[in-house]
Amino acid sequence: MSVIYFDNSATTKMSKGALDALNEMAGCHFGNPSSLHALGLDAEKKLSLARDTLAKSVGLLRYTRAEVIFTSGGTESNNIAIFGSVFAKKRQGNEKILTTVGEHSSVEEPLAFLERMGYNIVRVPTTGGELDLEFIKKNARGCILATFMHVNNETGALYDLPRAFEAVREQSPDAVLHADCVQSYQKVKFTKKSLGADLISVSGHKVNGPKGVGALFVGADIIKAKKLSPLFLGGGQESGLRSGTENLYSVCAFAKAVSEHMENKCEAEKIAALRDYIVEGATKIDGVRANLPKNRAPHIVNLTVFGIRSETLLHYLSREGIYVSSGSACASNAPKKASAALLGFGLSEDEADSSVRISLSWENTKEEADKLFCALENATKALVKR
Repeated sequence: MSVIYFDNSATTKMSKGALDALNEMAGCHFGNPSSLHALGLDAEKKLSLARDTLAKSVGLLRYTRAEVIFTSGGTESNNIAIFGSVFAKKRQGNEKILTTVGEHSSVEEPLAFLERMGYNIVRVPTTGGELDLEFIKKNARGCILATFMHVNNETGALYDLPRAFEAVREQSPDAVLHADCVQSYQKVKFTKKSLGADLISVSGHKVNGPKGVGALFVGADIIKAKKLSPLFLGGGQESGLRSGTENLYSVCAFAKAVSEHMENKCEAEKIAALRDYIVEGATKIDGVRANLPKNRAPHIVNLTVFGIRSETLLHYLSREGIYVSSGSACASNAPKKASAALLGFGLSEDEADSSVRISLSWENTKEEADKLFCALENATKALVKR
């Protein structure tokens, strides 16, 4: 049975270039970047080249080392951004933090922790996949941190972060602005300047790099004003913001994957065309609806298949060799509850419990989409009680 992989928002297959880079580093450039001998200096050079690639990917043509921090992935990057910025500020009491409803668990859980500590967490509505900018304007005064995802990992909604951050900045000039770009990085064109963010989180395994590596882009003003504290204390690697010997093999493989995406100029257009093809074909099936944000990323389609629980449909499709998701893979071990992202979008609990996510890569084809349509139609006939 052929494998049809439509779960690229959960993780992507490593590219051949990234895998080759990882193997080359492990075999030939295994020194510790902090060592002063020749092998260490060679490793440090490779690390610097990878940092250059990452910096260029978000439009940083001139930067300091502290502006590109390598981490273990999107979760750690988000945790450093949130806890690091909050704990760098002297506690006054009842500090306000703005976020959206339906954030990824690596943002929501740290914020829930802070909420238990007494921080005021204000969640911005996202009905129809759009940030409520008027709500932000009314609630941004006194905000110390705004942390918004750029692309919702379940609905594919592309949020207008430049305007949202501008609204926060108008009311709270000293607020730290964090963008979780794990789902938008190398899918949607942006630069650090165009987003208006102080901090940007990205992840390697979402862009055909290895798992266990990511990055946090840190604004020069944040570094100068010491608005970010490290979570790990140790040898002072990564400009003191992320101690621990760098995962050099994975960092270089990550950078290679990013460089490949940067060179493939038509990738997003190809994926968007396939997304539209899937929306058109799937919604011709009786009982299937596409939940479409007005502004959306090219690679995510959320479908509600009425009368079938998402987990049931996921397993049915899996038996057909078609792999989709019923929500965020990072939350699959949590107690089952209705998706906050889908409820925030406007779905009912029953609709949210009958929705699956199709997430695409440039390798997916129309032929694979046609097989998905056939399987969905068969599923509605076999599983929906008439």
